[in-house]
Amino acid sequence: MIIRLPLRFEGSKGEKVLYALFDSGATYSCINDDIVEELEILTPLHTPMRMVTASASVFMEIKHRVTLDFYHEDIRLSDEFYVIPNLSEQAIIGASTMQKWKIKLDFEHDSIFLDPSVSKAILVNLIAVK
Repeated sequence: MIIRLPLRFEGSKGEKVLYALFDSGATYSCINDDIVEELEILTPLHTPMRMVTASASVFMEIKHRVTLDFYHEDIRLSDEFYVIPNLSEQAIIGASTMQKWKIKLDFEHDSIFLDPSVSKAILVNLIAVK
């Protein structure tokens, strides 16, 4: 099952609100190649990755990645996104990102839940930096 929500994404080149698909069936987080260049400089992968799509016989080659911040209810999260040519969604938040940030999907309300300890850890890090 999936949930689609608008999130603010931020990179070194700018920021933009994108509709992100939270997909527990996707291992990695991905972003559309047409959108990402407005946000961040692409980092080439030393060795391109071949990933299988929903159709087991179809592979896609991934040549770039980016690190982006994204926000849910003013809580800043960050992760690596693989740049996917012709991705049907603007962005996909995959299982590895959801596990990292303890994001839980609430299908009954079409929303997500962040563990309160995530925002506390962020606040502690911001105070330590100042």
